[in-house]
Amino acid sequence: MDERLREIEARYDELAGEMSSPGVGADPERMRTLGKAFAELEQVVLPFRDYREAVRQAEEARAMAREEADPDMAAYFAEEAAKAEARAAELQTRLESLLVARDPNDEKNVVVEIRAGAGGQEAALWAGDLFEMYRRYAERRGWKSEVLSSSPSDLGGFKEVVTEIRGRGAYSRLKHESGVHRVQRVPVTETSGRIHTSTATVAVLPEAEEVEVEVRPEDLEIDVFRSSGPGGQSVNTTDSAVRITHRPTGIVVACQEERSQLQNREKAMRYLRARLLRLEQDRAQAEQAATRRQQVGTGERSEKIRTYNFPDNRVTDHRVKLTSHRLQGILEGEIDEFVDALVAGERARQLSARADGRGSDGDGTRPTGG
Repeated sequence: MDERLREIEARYDELAGEMSSPGVGADPERMRTLGKAFAELEQVVLPFRDYREAVRQAEEARAMAREEADPDMAAYFAEEAAKAEARAAELQTRLESLLVARDPNDEKNVVVEIRAGAGGQEAALWAGDLFEMYRRYAERRGWKSEVLSSSPSDLGGFKEVVTEIRGRGAYSRLKHESGVHRVQRVPVTETSGRIHTSTATVAVLPEAEEVEVEVRPEDLEIDVFRSSGPGGQSVNTTDSAVRITHRPTGIVVACQEERSQLQNREKAMRYLRARLLRLEQDRAQAEQAATRRQQVGTGERSEKIRTYNFPDNRVTDHRVKLTSHRLQGILEGEIDEFVDALVAGERARQLSARADGRGSDGDGTRPTGG
């Protein structure tokens, strides 16, 4: 790690010298480019210099404690050394985090797809519960959420629901929610009190900007139809619902949440762009096997990333082996303990890969992920 940090510091000093040259000062565009790179590197260099100073102070205080004949003064220097060591350890952890290459999608808004899996009507009710969990989580973090598309079930859940969550860092916090979520409880439709196991699948897609995904009008087939509610119940007397088919990929998206055809079309296009961006990223990162199909699985009960057990008031994430007995709070959006554990696990794997020599700095990713 020290070698990589020294390289970053050297580049930081080079940029500082380049920015002070008269030629760069006369070129506003070049100055902006260099200034951005300088600011990014500064986020690493300043704590690195603080870390080195803390290490130096700790070593100096330890040496003085060993040489001091007065017991009180020796104890004082030992205490100062311990403080400096604690500071160095804190800064080292921060630097490790900064050196981990961040996902370029981390700061983006997200599109969350939730679909009922195995379990019939109970699975649809469970999909509705997960939708509420993420909606409340977004609310707790001050993010905005908006339904892009939904297919309600007769009992009040969803066969599928797609929601857009807008907020800084939404993807970084929610990307690990992708997969099969399994629930164990007595369904409202169960008369004998028997516990059933049902599932719903979640896929989290980074939202795509128009400039990131080219969608040619000639590649689109756009149909309009009349919106309907659960069981085919009509909720609109005009053809305001919109279905868009992207011919080259076969991707189909639909939106009927708004009364305005224009608004439904705008929402459907946002959803389509997110799907196309994910498709393109999956192709570019084929070695990571990050396709949507592999992300969400088949929805079978044996596939799961997390289990929500109502009789035991227990939620277990099987990837990080974390169990919580606050099921109701979690369903109300208090999922940060799982999110934090999954983010920490991702960071640990990246650091391990870097230590083993599998990490690469030659892919254009900067230390701070900018």
